[in-house]
Amino acid sequence: MEHYGLQTAAGHLTVAAESKEPYTAEQLAGLDADAEQVIARYPQKRSALLPLLHLVQSVDGYVTGRGIDWCAEKLDLSTAEVSGVATFYTQYKRHPNGEYTVGVCTNTLCAIMGGDQIFDEVSEHLGIGHDETTPDGKVTLERIECNAACDYAPVVMANWEFFDNQTPESTKALVDDLRAGKDVRPSRGPNKVCTFKQVSRVLAGFNDGLADEGVGAGPASLAGLEVAHEHGWTAPKAPKADSKKADDEKSTDGTSTDAKATEGKGADAKTDATKTDTKTDAKATGDAKAPGRHTSGNAAANDPDEKPTAQGTLFDDGAEGKGKEGKA
Repeated sequence: MEHYGLQTAAGHLTVAAESKEPYTAEQLAGLDADAEQVIARYPQKRSALLPLLHLVQSVDGYVTGRGIDWCAEKLDLSTAEVSGVATFYTQYKRHPNGEYTVGVCTNTLCAIMGGDQIFDEVSEHLGIGHDETTPDGKVTLERIECNAACDYAPVVMANWEFFDNQTPESTKALVDDLRAGKDVRPSRGPNKVCTFKQVSRVLAGFNDGLADEGVGAGPASLAGLEVAHEHGWTAPKAPKADSKKADDEKSTDGTSTDAKATEGKGADAKTDATKTDTKTDAKATGDAKAPGRHTSGNAAANDPDEKPTAQGTLFDDGAEGKGKEGKA
């Protein structure tokens, strides 16, 4: 299918000319109305760029040239700034995406449990590779770096909904059902997998009302919690601020607070004297560092508020400082 991101001879990713065609009046009105709600959530409107890019995908199916122009105009950004963000995150697609993104986890645990084999067999079954889409535009296949569900490895996701404990056969059946237009229910979450455009609108911050459908956490994720309940284990409670203050004011060995304060002042005086002697010794030897200071030969031994000097700064080897001393 001729719809992948184009590359120039220099390797720069470009977008197809048709992706730069202006939005219709109806599309633009809908985008502007939604953008107004999104931008209102942020103290600085440029912070709304991430959800607005998802909003573009909810209309176009990927980040189009016209979507980049629209985001830049709404947020007073340059198109280069918008493109820099859109090309940084993998959830933003720079070419038309399938109706369903099927991601196979091939990170360490899932790979060992069969993730690599799942990807290879499904790739051959569909006739496409990583980040490629079936000719009918239904499924885009991806390798995913950890689906955050290691307790159900190997895991596959369809538009970021979980399909746990998968096999090559079950995943091939999954993509076949998606291509056939059947409602597919994930292992956890909503009752069916939504389309890429529908999910993109949710990621833009518009609730679809499906968040509480289905199972949230499965048995494997709750195993530790069940063991804790069986044994009556609970997390220690944090001390209250008032009781902590009272404990600090109390003396555990019968010594009065005033006496401890006097004793503390004496200890502080001794510590200050020790520090002074150490600093004097350090200056005298030249190379020595005061206790607690950085021991690297490339870092200066400075007090917390003291600025580094030309000698021995963090990014040189002291050669510049030595040269100055020689000239002096």
